[in-house]
Amino acid sequence: MKKILLVEDEREIARMIQAYLSREGFRVEVAFDGEEGWIRFQELSPNLVILDLMLPRLHGLELARRIRAGSDVPIIMLTARAEEADRVAGLELGADDYVTKPFSLRELAARVRAVLRRVEGKKPGEVLEFGPLKINLAAREVTLAGRPVELTPTEFDLLSFFAQHPGRVFTRRELLEAIQERSYASLPRTIDSHVKNLRHKLEADPAHPQFLLTVHGVGYKFHPPGEG
Repeated sequence: MKKILLVEDEREIARMIQAYLSREGFRVEVAFDGEEGWIRFQELSPNLVILDLMLPRLHGLELARRIRAGSDVPIIMLTARAEEADRVAGLELGADDYVTKPFSLRELAARVRAVLRRVEGKKPGEVLEFGPLKINLAAREVTLAGRPVELTPTEFDLLSFFAQHPGRVFTRRELLEAIQERSYASLPRTIDSHVKNLRHKLEADPAHPQFLLTVHGVGYKFHPPGEG
């Protein structure tokens, strides 16, 4: 049974989510503020975290930062519609998905299953090599010059999608649909946030990237070393 940590200060919403996801076959533990969420995260070692951003005692973004400092566990953020800046900040911290309030429990459960599928999904046992960059699709591991690169599930999915289509230019919408199984037209900057994270982890100089290039007015492409 997959373990989910839900950090949500609105108790009625938390109870509804816990009850629904429990019926869907998940073990759901609840924390009602950020500090309690941090303690429960360390105790539980969950398979996935559902995290409200507007939390007492410790803001959701700070909790996400603490989690990401030592773990690549998937994070789904719960946000209000007016909190676009916080959503972008959360994605840049390494959150994998977001759901805006109000939301349907059915949609949230679908997002949970989709994120977990991406984490567990097995691709052919192929290793893609581009100079110092190696991407093991089956093991979901990335190394750069022999050193492991820690990526979130969504970052890995985005990088592996790029790497399987070297040189091809993709729009943000195409990339979102490829890795999220749906279109996030309401927040085009989602992909920008994930690309920014990847550049900081892969590029010697993120301001002048060698792997992930911006195609102005269109989107992004993966540029293998040595190609013109």
